[in-house]
Amino acid sequence: MTLSNEPCWVPSVAVRAIHHEQILEHGGLQGVRSATALEAALARPRERWSYGELSTIPDLAAAYAEAVVRAHPFADGNKRSGFLVAVVFLGLNGFRFNASNESVVLKIRRLAAGELPWAELVEWFSAQSSPRA
Repeated sequence: MTLSNEPCWVPSVAVRAIHHEQILEHGGLQGVRSATALEAALARPRERWSYGELSTIPDLAAAYAEAVVRAHPFADGNKRSGFLVAVVFLGLNGFRFNASNESVVLKIRRLAAGELPWAELVEWFSAQSSPRA
């Protein structure tokens, strides 16, 4: 499903709140390591959409996950935060995410390690995402 209207993006303040809550719940160091890296990561999906490179909600969710996980903008919890930002983006745009916890852990660890090709990440997000009824 190609988008005709601009999607609803995840605001930076929400991303910071997601990170904060994950650290409170699961432990780790609080805080942003690099505000510049965070803002650049959050801009990547928007740029890829505006240039016509990505045109579906699952593709853009994959871009969010990749950008945040690989930019490493937080002191800790980058994998968790990156994945959850992608899931929040899906929800804001009328999608649900259906992968098992085990699948999420395996894919996001591979993404962080640089072992998950972009095409496989996009395929996984597409296969695990479905429009809400």
